[in-house]
Amino acid sequence: MSLAAHRASNECNGMSSSQDVRSRRPLYNRSEPDTTHDLPESDGYTKIKSKRDELPDSTNTVSKRSSLALLCVTFLTALAILYITYSYFPKLHEEEKVHMKLPRNMEDARQLGLVLTKHKTQYYLQVLSAFSITYIFLQTFAIPGSIFLSVLSGYLFPPYQALLLVCSCSALGASCCYGLFSVVGRGLVVRYFPDRVRSWSDQVDRHREHMLNYMIFLRITPFLPNWFINIASPVISVNYMPFVLGTFIGVAPPSFLAIQTGTTLYDMTESTSNFTWSRLIFLAGLATLSLLPVLYKTKLKNRLE
Repeated sequence: MSLAAHRASNECNGMSSSQDVRSRRPLYNRSEPDTTHDLPESDGYTKIKSKRDELPDSTNTVSKRSSLALLCVTFLTALAILYITYSYFPKLHEEEKVHMKLPRNMEDARQLGLVLTKHKTQYYLQVLSAFSITYIFLQTFAIPGSIFLSVLSGYLFPPYQALLLVCSCSALGASCCYGLFSVVGRGLVVRYFPDRVRSWSDQVDRHREHMLNYMIFLRITPFLPNWFINIASPVISVNYMPFVLGTFIGVAPPSFLAIQTGTTLYDMTESTSNFTWSRLIFLAGLATLSLLPVLYKTKLKNRLE
């Protein structure tokens, strides 16, 4: 009897211990993957979450200071490159030095073209490199004024050579701006242009499947300034290749008009007859073509949307 009682006691103790172990065991196995989060997310939630992840942390002042410092260092380095480039220029007379500045109107472009034309034959590489680096500098740091450099290119070079040069410099400068603001400018763009970034981000989301065509359209039409497209594209995750190719192709039509204007200015300056009816008609046609995108802005925008 004692042996049977002893066995019964051991079996009861084993059952109670196993029940205690099961009671302390977690409700699910932590080593197994949790499938509760595998449910598909709505498109709206995914978009909001992606936008949230792209926004900078407002409390991270160290990264903001580092970004501003890197931006300043890059700008000063570019200025140093410009200074070195222009240091290889020939010595200019005092009356020529007055016109060695970034053109802000047609008269400035004409006067600068007169100065550079005198030295272009003997110092062709210096003139070409100075023009290219200045154009890329303006595009990289989103500084307005490249339109008058496009006019100047038509004054200095043959039309198709000038067009290839302007398109290449525009694409290269926009690429530099894209890379610069993708590293140091995200917080600055979102902070100072929140409404524009939000509005254009919605437009980009609707046209991601044909981003190249959309980028070409934006470069041709005056819906958004080019400087804003350059600084905001990396912030809203516009792919690099459509951005660069769209820039190279899209800037060609407006640049061609500017180049033809510069060519006409050169002909008017160098010709013995300073003005003819053919040049007047040509300039009037250029002015009309340049106004067409503005006149049909609303119609084109509604068609795009």
